[in-house]
Amino acid sequence: MSKRFDSMLEQHIQFIEQQHLFFVATAGAKGRVNVSPKGMDTLRVINNNKIIWLNYTGSSNETSVHVQENSRMTLMFCSFDKEPMIMRIYGQAEVVHPRDKQWKEFSRLFPEYNATRQFFSLDVDLVQTSCGFSVPFFEYQGEREQLLEWSEKKGKEGIESFWKERNQVSLDGLPTNILSESN
Repeated sequence: MSKRFDSMLEQHIQFIEQQHLFFVATAGAKGRVNVSPKGMDTLRVINNNKIIWLNYTGSSNETSVHVQENSRMTLMFCSFDKEPMIMRIYGQAEVVHPRDKQWKEFSRLFPEYNATRQFFSLDVDLVQTSCGFSVPFFEYQGEREQLLEWSEKKGKEGIESFWKERNQVSLDGLPTNILSESN
């Protein structure tokens, strides 16, 4: 049986802190819906109604386009061990690029990596938990290091070049504004 909450309770925050994986879902007004798995040390609960997560450079930049057009975002966490539970966090998100004033504030919350592309700030308006009885057991073995190794080899200039080549337009042909001055 699912339960709904207006904000994250302490037990929800503890659950989030125990998870090694979460999923991000966004959609623009038209076009494709995007769901992305996220891991590593990329999420911070700021308070009961605010989450900041660091978005590393990847092959596309769908989440940024969607949030700039339509700020709705859903995060989903699943327990793959211990007690079963699925938790979805709904809210309104904002993308923060390196040129934005909040960049320094958010950067202090995470280790510094060349792969850092942007941050997302999520204002939570609904938390929903459900049983998770159908989620299988998986054993956590550790983080993959390839992304950080790749970004270190590329360096900051190489990452910006990658953004120019691969991260400026969404799958639906919309601008990501990763390098532009206006959102």
